[in-house]
Amino acid sequence: MAMSKEIGWNLDNSYARLPKSFSTSINPTPVRSPKLIILNNQVATSLGLNIQELESEDGVAMLAGNQIPKGAKPLAQAYAGHQFGNFNMLGDGRAVLLGEQILSRGERVDIQLKGAGRTPYSRGGDGRAALGPMLREYIISEAMHALGIPTTRSLAVVTTGESIIRETELPGAIMTRVAASHLRVGTFQYVAQWGTVDELRTLADYTIKRHYSDIEANGNPYLSLLQEVIKRQAKLIAKWQLVGFIHGVMNTDNMTISGETIDYGPCAFMDSYDPETVFSSIDIQGRYAYGNQPYMAGWNLARFAETLLPLLHDNQEQAVEIAQDEISNFMELYHANWLAGMRAKLGIFNEESEDEALINGLLSLMKKYQADYTNTFRALTFDRQEDTVLFGTPEFAQWHEIWQARLSRQQESKDSVNQLMRNSNPAVIPRNHRVEAALEAAVEQEDYSVMERLLEVLSNPYEHSTEQAEYSTLPKSITPYQTFCGT
Repeated sequence: MAMSKEIGWNLDNSYARLPKSFSTSINPTPVRSPKLIILNNQVATSLGLNIQELESEDGVAMLAGNQIPKGAKPLAQAYAGHQFGNFNMLGDGRAVLLGEQILSRGERVDIQLKGAGRTPYSRGGDGRAALGPMLREYIISEAMHALGIPTTRSLAVVTTGESIIRETELPGAIMTRVAASHLRVGTFQYVAQWGTVDELRTLADYTIKRHYSDIEANGNPYLSLLQEVIKRQAKLIAKWQLVGFIHGVMNTDNMTISGETIDYGPCAFMDSYDPETVFSSIDIQGRYAYGNQPYMAGWNLARFAETLLPLLHDNQEQAVEIAQDEISNFMELYHANWLAGMRAKLGIFNEESEDEALINGLLSLMKKYQADYTNTFRALTFDRQEDTVLFGTPEFAQWHEIWQARLSRQQESKDSVNQLMRNSNPAVIPRNHRVEAALEAAVEQEDYSVMERLLEVLSNPYEHSTEQAEYSTLPKSITPYQTFCGT
């Protein structure tokens, strides 16, 4: 296995050393004829991997699970989760964790193959993935990273040379996912439900050491863990809302303890501003609508807090009180992050008590006139009012006047205001019709050039280049858009 060394793998397996019930050792299921579709050179370099060797036959064999890198101890993780409010036993049903790549600065990140075959947690599934959903996750996660939003990333996507059956026959694929870790709220739920208190403490200690080592010496590190996870999620969800991102399936198994966005199934970016926007075909009730995301994050964090009760205090009642106090802070933290971000989107540097009314006034107009979320803020950034459907309405003229008066009450120059807005309002997002066009070309015609160009445009969303202007246009006809869980 000299090839592993040449590629640059430097794997450890700390998760495999946790209690046996946390995971199942299992190798990926080999595939017929793997072919590299896309390799993320930036991610490969950050992992210390040799791009040329990854592109070789042996490298692609590893990305497909046909060869196991030296030092890997492949496993599938067990976890549970509330799926649309219903608690279930879950786990990696089609993903295999190869191990943790140790980076030059001592940091570790998970290397996981998604679509790598059946595991004990597959629950009747085939353990495989289709090319379209894997490329979709690649595109959206890269766009999120470029937008400055914490996210898992994709190292590569390979096709398997095998078909999978969904509604139709589709080309199979495997994605290599890179994550700070795959620890989820659902991981804690699994151990709290079926493990011992000692195992729960082991998991919490492992999490603290891996993600929050600065709190290890605190008087009650488990309380600090809860506080830190709440803080990170408050920042993350605010960032989602500020760019109009809709995750689609905010189940507790899809919320990471690290604060990264994970599991890009039926996700999409909002076009016309409407808090009730839902894209997921299975979210009939709108549980995970755009406007509900902060509340669902709070709900998920309450479930996380429940798992920590035995560690927070020996007395159950006091533990519950401690947990409730912390969870009650979430909305305030989220709101502070969101308000700060919205001020920046409008070029506001300081704070005034009327700012929230100003922001909500704009959002109300955007909803009333079905204004595009991203392009409205882009038009304001470059003072091109005529580029938004709000232009010409008396309400918008009045709002604009109040906003200009607000800007005049701060010391910063017009150039500073413009720069703040440029840095806070993306020129482009992964427009649904652009993503679908890229996927269709890739899956139907094996033409990856549409996707590659889209990825290039999305790689620097705050550049505001001429080319990006083309990608900011809306589709000729906006029909109700639906996405599906990437199974």
